Amino acid sequence: MRNRWVIPDIHGYLNTLKSLIENRISLTKEDTLYFLGDYIDRGPNSKGVIDYIMSLQDQDYDIHCLRGNHEDYCVKAWHADQDRMLFKSNIEKEWRKNGAAATLDSFGVKRPRDISKRYIDWMNDTKFYMELDKCILVHAGLNFHINNPFEDFSSMMWVRDFKVDKNKVAGKKIIHGHVPVELSMIHLFSQSEAYDFLSLDNGIYYKNRDGFGNLLAYNIDTNEIIIQHNVDSYE
Repeated sequence: MRNRWVIPDIHGYLNTLKSLIENRISLTKEDTLYFLGDYIDRGPNSKGVIDYIMSLQDQDYDIHCLRGNHEDYCVKAWHADQDRMLFKSNIEKEWRKNGAAATLDSFGVKRPRDISKRYIDWMNDTKFYMELDKCILVHAGLNFHINNPFEDFSSMMWVRDFKVDKNKVAGKKIIHGHVPVELSMIHLFSQSEAYDFLSLDNGIYYKNRDGFGNLLAYNIDTNEIIIQHNVDSYE
């Protein structure tokens, strides 16, 4: 049976991601896997997460990757750091407040510009959204205050609150990550037709917080949610 899986914010937790894919959903080359972005920052192995996804792509698994705000930070900081001599750019300062140190450590570098361009190119190749038959996949959400929400790429990575206008998305459900949601609420959103959105981010980096700290995989066609508790170190 062909499955279509969606995995949200990974944030550098490689072992948890591998356990979810290899042990919990047992991904095959007949399946399709969509990532919602935020592969990096906070967790212990951001580089390893990207390497792992790249390896799946190299093995011809059907993988589709969206861009999150943390990739946006990284790419912009990398470009801003190319010519600076002394002072960090504002975007690098902002990124460093939001988990950059863990990412730089995983690459074995001190500055954004020392990250191999191969990884920056990979991030640049990610998509801002994907429209499927049943839903629209996006990292954060859409800006429904404008006539065409598909023109606002920044909101797709950064918006934290939105109200769906079904007329602007052909009545399709918005599936996103970005803002951590408690597990019971995610189950409620997935099972009820009353909700026109589904947030899948369960805050994998939260430690000892009831209802959080998991990486999820969502089956678009069956509404099944597979839960993998964080098995990486939080340090």
